[in-house]
Order: sequence, then C-alpha cells, then structure tokens
Amino acid sequence: MYLNTSRKPPSRKGSMHDVPKDLMDHIKELEKIFTIDTPKLHEIVDVFVEELKKGLAKEGSTIPMNPTWVIGYPTGDETGTYLALDMGGTNLRVCEVELPEEKGQYDIYQSKYRLPEEIKNGTGEQLFDYIAECVKQFLIANHEGQDISELKELHLGFTFSYPCTQNAIDHGILQRWTKGFDIDGVEGHDVVPMFEAALERKGVPIKITALVNDTTGTLIASAYTDNTTKIGCIFGTGCNAAYMEEVGCIPKLAHMNLDPTLPIAINCEWGAFDNEHRVLPRTTYDIHIDKHSPRPGQQTFEKMVAGLYLGEIFRLVLVDLYANPDVSLFKDQDISALQVEYSLDASFLAEIESDPWENLMETHALFEKKLKIAPTEPERKLIRRLAELIGTRAARLSACGVGAICKMKDIKSCHVGADGSVFNKYPNFQQRGAHALREIFGWDKSVRKDPIQIVPSEDGSGVGAALIAALTMKRIRRGIHAGVNVKRKNSLIPPIP
Repeated sequence: MYLNTSRKPPSRKGSMHDVPKDLMDHIKELEKIFTIDTPKLHEIVDVFVEELKKGLAKEGSTIPMNPTWVIGYPTGDETGTYLALDMGGTNLRVCEVELPEEKGQYDIYQSKYRLPEEIKNGTGEQLFDYIAECVKQFLIANHEGQDISELKELHLGFTFSYPCTQNAIDHGILQRWTKGFDIDGVEGHDVVPMFEAALERKGVPIKITALVNDTTGTLIASAYTDNTTKIGCIFGTGCNAAYMEEVGCIPKLAHMNLDPTLPIAINCEWGAFDNEHRVLPRTTYDIHIDKHSPRPGQQTFEKMVAGLYLGEIFRLVLVDLYANPDVSLFKDQDISALQVEYSLDASFLAEIESDPWENLMETHALFEKKLKIAPTEPERKLIRRLAELIGTRAARLSACGVGAICKMKDIKSCHVGADGSVFNKYPNFQQRGAHALREIFGWDKSVRKDPIQIVPSEDGSGVGAALIAALTMKRIRRGIHAGVNVKRKNSLIPPIP
C-alpha cells in the first residue's frame, strides 16, 4: 500500500467537542497551572545561572557543583582495555571496554547480574562480596583459559550513583542509600576500601581507578564519540547535568593554587535547584509531593521533572478531581487502586501519550488493566491532556537547566548528550525540550538547525566509566596529580582538598 507522506499526520489529541463543560473548565484550569510560558522560562534560566555560579563559589550552596577531578575531555586517542562496573537499583552490569587505535571507537563486552533482594537488605560485606564474585565470574568467562591473577594491569571505573555530600564524593563516602537499598554498615563509610577488600578475598587483582557519577560518565562518553558535546545530562528516575569548567572559574578551589586553565568536569547535582522556592511555578500537587516526601524541602527541581514523580503528580490531580463535587469523573467507580501513593510512574504517562487512536481506546485498556477503572471517552481526553501538560512541563523545565549552563559559559553551539528513561522513552520529550531552548535563546525561525541540540548519549555508565579510568591513568603518567588520592596510588578517589 502506498503511503502519502506529504500530508500532515493526523492529530492524536482528537476533538474536544464532546467533553462536558465541567471537565472542559478543569482542563483549562490545569492548562493554566502547568503551562510555562516564554517569559517564565527566561526568569527560571536567570535564577538558575545565579545558583550555578553560587555553587562554584562556595561549599554548601543549594546546587553543590561538585568538582569530579575528571580533568579534560577525551581526545579520541585513548587506548587500552578497561573494566567498568555499574551498580543500579535492580541489576549489576560488568563491562570490559576496549579502546582501539581508531579515534572515537570502542568495543564493549558486558554481562548483567541481578541484585537479589537479600543482598540489597543485607550487610556491606555481603554486598561487596557478591559484586566481587560477579566481577570474578565475568573475567573468567571473558578471559577463558587465562589465569585471572595475570590481569593485574586492568583498571576499573566504578559507576556509583548514590547520594553523596561534596566531601563524600571526594572520598567515596556514601551519604544515604536510595533505589530500594537498605544495607547496614555502609552509610557514612568509604565504599572503595570495602570493595577492594572484597576483590582481595575473591582473588581478583584489578585496580579501582575511578569512582564515577553516571552523569559525568555520560558527558565523557558522549564527548569521546562526538567532540561537539559540551554537557552531559540524565533525564530519568532522577535528573542531573555535568559539564567541563576551568579551575579559574571555581572560586571554592582557589586555595589549591591549581592552573586556572585546567578543565575539570563539574557534577552539578541540579535536582536541588530552587529549594528556596524563588522561581519555580509549583502547584499544590508539587507542594504535596514535597511535604510528604522523605526529605521535605530538598530536590525541588527534581520533584517537578524527574520520572520518579511525574506519575505521582498525575495521580494526585485525578484523585483531587474525583473528590471535587463540581466535577463528574469516574462516577460510581472504585478508585482505590488510584489512591495508592506512587502506584503510577512516568511510563504510565508515556503509554497514554503514545495512544494513536482518536478515541484513546489504548488508554481505556490501560486504565482497566492497571487501575480497574473504565474511563469514558471525555474522561480519556482529560486524562490525555493532563499527561501532555505534565510531560511538557518536565521537558521545558529540563531545558532551563541546559540553557542556564550554556548562558553561564557563553556556549553558542554544542551537543548535549542525554541519557535516562524519560529522555529516551517518553514521547515528544526531546522535541518539547528543543522547542523550549528555541524560546530561551530566541533563535530565528529561519535557522534550519538548532545551534544547541540535546541528543541521545553514549553509554555513560559503561563506556564513560572506562574512559574516565583511562583519562585518570593518562594524566597520572603526565604528572598531573590534582585530586588523586595519594593513599590509593593511581586512583581518582581524591582526598578532601
């Protein structure tokens, strides 16, 4: 069958003509509170720039702006074989990355190992023994016939993306567990010696060279394959960014008397932006989420844009509308499943936005299967519009962070390497973010290609971690020891400055 691609594709929103007035009035009200117009984008970006600069100036700022001691971009000339370890919330991934002579190329071999629940709730020794055993089995399988004791020159980059304080990142000290972990004897302690001891018990002779944040890994991996990359971002369960800064622009490092031209990657940890509630247009639903979160008053920005919270915002709105006597929503239906906190996540909204039918029958099936609710067609149209509003707001706010870094650094043109489930899987997230950047920078509509583009990243927790291990060894050989822990030779796990 011939498809005429010259025609404009049909709208998926469908007509609103059959939506009752009470629902239509509330759709308009939701549009008011969740829409961020262009002047508000500019206002948010201006405050964002202020806060980024404060984080560079002094410790204890709202946005921490943590120096990672990853110095300089990869050149593409890095060679050798390196290990990378990525500990997620469900799986452990072990990778062996080969950097050949060809610029910007790599080969990766990897295996995934499930993290059992008893390990996630056990002791630190059990956890690191399990990880060390997985590394051992990976090496045995990947180096068949070779004695693993001969692999002493293999260096490892460990992606450990759990909350740390500034000094904790420098030391590898865990501040608190997240992602379902509750392990005794690790919080407040340096994780690297624990892991090294486990590797020794298992007879694995590799060296832990770098403790890596996934956002910094994304920056470095993307820059390795695309030298126009200036920023790395994560838009997933959480949100964050990293970019390269000159030491001379980091007043809080002035006491170290380093070369002011030295480029160092900054892990922004921008999820805490606007904890003071100066500028972000929080709704009653955002305020509710913050108030009932484990840490009220923290991670304000993240609670408005990250995948962990998008489904909860959506759920709260529907529960609120159901309870409103002026609205007829889900009449005579049991909404007990909808009343369970955090029962919906960003993927639920993504499925709604992916529904291709004008009558939104896939959304109907989704609600019946997940929530035992049979929404009418007008209700499905409200549901669809609500998902669009929440997803669009998240994308536009995310673009404010990118715009702020570019404005602060006077970056006129670059690629921003982005990773995370929301960026990669949420419909139209990339396009909505791009549209917001056009409004922020006022690019002429005649420009055929946006000067600053957020694009899918390379594998930050695998390739990025391996590259950071390679970069660390490279600069140590050149005699650049800034940020290197002298107690752990050849290790980018530095002492407190």
